[in-house]
Amino acid sequence: MRTPITLPVERPGPFEPPPELAALPPVVRMAYPDGHLGWLVTGHAAARVVLADPRFSARQELRHAPIRMVRLGDVRAPSRPGMFPSMDPPGHTRYRRLLTGWFTTRRIAALEPRIAEIARERLDLLAGAGPPADLVADYALPIPSLVICEILGVPYTDHAFFQEQAGLMVSLEHSVERAREAMGALYAYLGDLARHQRARPGDDLLGALARDGDLTDEELANIALILLVAGHETTASMISLGVLALLRHPAELARLRADPALAAPAVEELLRYLTILHLGAPSRAALEDVELEGELIRAGETVTLALPVVNRDPAEFPGPGRLRLDRPEAGRHLAFGHGVHLCLGHHLARTELRVAYTALFARFPSLRLAIPPGEVRVRAASITLGLHALPVTWDTPA
Repeated sequence: MRTPITLPVERPGPFEPPPELAALPPVVRMAYPDGHLGWLVTGHAAARVVLADPRFSARQELRHAPIRMVRLGDVRAPSRPGMFPSMDPPGHTRYRRLLTGWFTTRRIAALEPRIAEIARERLDLLAGAGPPADLVADYALPIPSLVICEILGVPYTDHAFFQEQAGLMVSLEHSVERAREAMGALYAYLGDLARHQRARPGDDLLGALARDGDLTDEELANIALILLVAGHETTASMISLGVLALLRHPAELARLRADPALAAPAVEELLRYLTILHLGAPSRAALEDVELEGELIRAGETVTLALPVVNRDPAEFPGPGRLRLDRPEAGRHLAFGHGVHLCLGHHLARTELRVAYTALFARFPSLRLAIPPGEVRVRAASITLGLHALPVTWDTPA
């Protein structure tokens, strides 16, 4: 019998999943830090089953954490009111129904001109300041942060505060106590915002929820926390990492520059290729015995999905280690999940990424790294993969 594996905390780099997981069977025994013996899924077909089958629960109190840390959603206790990602129907359904209308394809399409305007404004600032620049701080973070602030009704003037707190919450480079302090600070801030919205609701998402009258201040604050953190942290990481990947693959970047219609499929391939949900690997708890890929998952056992490996399953993605912007099957990636817990903001994230990549490379055709590739600092000790900074430069008119 194979010795149960443990989930590696580090990735070798931004473009490769942990090599010790790449050759594993689709479903393998995994030892959890608290002594629980559960399962790790590395196969694409098995991962889709786990994410879509209601016999696997997202309830926080039923799941064991795949790595030793205490962060958002890493406590075996019932979720706080409003924390819908770690709930099952009907509780999950109730909250999701209140939010879905704000993230439909039609609504995001109507928002795209504003996203493009924000991207242009940031590029104007970059051009005005001149090279070099840090693409993380000056471009990748501001775009999704501004957009989610406008959707929610959160003052963008406070963005430095909530970005810092959100970064502390998802990072493993700081103590658990510091992460808890950051979470507490964000809760206090969003609690005040919820009370303000209750008194004077605006025309934004939080204002609409406050007017609904069916949610408590705690529920409002928790929903805001989920959307605020998810709405800027992951997309910002994808923008900067995607730019780095394209700069490291000049032939693919040249194809993207030559054919704007390639932008949408390029986003799908970059989502598959990078899969930034790293240590925040989604987990589910079996509610009953379930057979999966010939293995018997017992009721009560936790199943964790290694998404960076799942999205490089050669049975689903031939030549998975190669970046191919026109890969026909790229859209079958699970970077946004699957089933009832499919990421609420996936249309928004896809649009932000497409706009950000297209506008950046159109504005600066000569964009390149300002430092050797090996000196780019990867934020690997984090729930989501990202970059500390991405120094870039470009040619300016003589």
